[in-house]
Amino acid sequence: MIRVVVVGYGPVGARFVEGMLPAVRAGQAQVTVVGAEADDAYNRVLIAEYAVGRAARDRLDIADAEGWRAAGVDLRLAEAAVAIDRDRRVVRTSGGERLAYDRLVLATGSRANIPTIAGMERARRERDVRAQTADALDLGASALPRGVSALRDLADARRVAATVAAGGRIVVLGAGVLGLELALAAREQGAEVVVVHHGDVPMARNLDTAGGRMLARAARAAGIEMAPHSRAESLLLRTDPLDGHPRFDALVCADGKQIPGDLLLLSVGVSPRVELAVACGLRVSTGILVDHRQQSWTDPAVFAIGDCAHVAAPDTVGAEGRVPGGPSGLIGPGWQQADALSARWIAGAADDELSTADAAESPAPDRPLVVMLKAEGIDVVAGGVVDAEPWDDDVHAASCGAARQVTVWADPARGGYVKMVTRDGVLEGFVCVGMPRAGAELTLLYERRSELPADRAALLRLDAEHAGAPVATDALAPESTVCWCNGVTAARITDAVAAGADTVECIGSATRAGTGCGGCKGRVAELLARAST
Repeated sequence: MIRVVVVGYGPVGARFVEGMLPAVRAGQAQVTVVGAEADDAYNRVLIAEYAVGRAARDRLDIADAEGWRAAGVDLRLAEAAVAIDRDRRVVRTSGGERLAYDRLVLATGSRANIPTIAGMERARRERDVRAQTADALDLGASALPRGVSALRDLADARRVAATVAAGGRIVVLGAGVLGLELALAAREQGAEVVVVHHGDVPMARNLDTAGGRMLARAARAAGIEMAPHSRAESLLLRTDPLDGHPRFDALVCADGKQIPGDLLLLSVGVSPRVELAVACGLRVSTGILVDHRQQSWTDPAVFAIGDCAHVAAPDTVGAEGRVPGGPSGLIGPGWQQADALSARWIAGAADDELSTADAAESPAPDRPLVVMLKAEGIDVVAGGVVDAEPWDDDVHAASCGAARQVTVWADPARGGYVKMVTRDGVLEGFVCVGMPRAGAELTLLYERRSELPADRAALLRLDAEHAGAPVATDALAPESTVCWCNGVTAARITDAVAAGADTVECIGSATRAGTGCGGCKGRVAELLARAST
């Protein structure tokens, strides 16, 4: 029997455990899970929905803890792993337990970054601290000031929920995808919201300048106050009259302006939790370095999946020891890694070994993933090369044999913007704001590496009031992927409807479609309506 210890009980760790259940039930594997939180595994992607009151708590549930325990899984909640002894193959926990393993899976995820702002210095922590307790492993020397929070777990969500329910003013520091999604959702639920960022446009890592400006205009129209070119420098605190403790009052920027609020929400990115790996001598870069089988570069008995895993081949180390790539930060790739690893182990569990000779590797995308903003009434999707401009000289043309072409269309008055970057007619990247049908079509063309129609304007007509059928390919054709988080095709959804699934929730239970980021639920509903007629 293979002894497997899983460190981390988030959505990716839980997905791996679910995949291992057949081996557990067959007595081929003993699986022990160590999770620092007291709550059962939940979908962190939907945490903003829960925080603003748009999703009930049970909608976040993704695991059947009772059923898993009945099957033989040893679930240890509210117990953190604090050290790994790779020589003895033992994990030491905060409860003093020593858990022996044959294979160790690190699914420790990531934590919210704490910016370098005066007043929060002691809340920051160094990732190479050799912790002796769970708090020392995960926290800085002191907690964040009252009225300052990230949004990574249920405790954070409850703090945000209290401010939203009171109609308070939320200052969101950071204008990435997650920060904007929370800002828009909170504003819709009645909170006042200001988004503070030091760049020119929101979602600057994903959009070009014009697309970002179109998004900023849409956010302002939705009632969000945008504060670009604002570099946060320090906190202004006040004494809470109820308990006498210091509490957030305003964010002070480098130009001297003060942005007041009831809650400062930090949304300045995340960093992989690699402290355990560093302390036990595993090689790390942006995350824990693993190959495409999720196996550590350092120790063949250790594996990493999800946000903590940096997937790269050992022979890709570049100048100065740098390793290309890094964790994707998206739930879909993490679930794919968990599925591939558990499937491989199920195949080898009967022989009490992990055969790698014929093992399938975890999917490794060789191009940037598509990023979608999930917000009511604001449609934004982008992927691939977005910074090319129509008048740029294509420095790659000589080596690639074909010039890059850039097509741009903008209608600021109506909030529509599309950029398509192609080579030999094949989409290399795109930005789409305020054009949902064109965005869905471009996403499909990008993922399939299909050629765009010669008349690019045909794609724009998809969002016309009386648009006809898609011009390139049917986004809901049987072989089309509808849910990218879980790799669910339209055919699987149609089969589920034929088997009796008559709601989007029932389809999710049967196929997992829509249970990740939730961005595909509209397409699932459209398929349901089409199949029911």
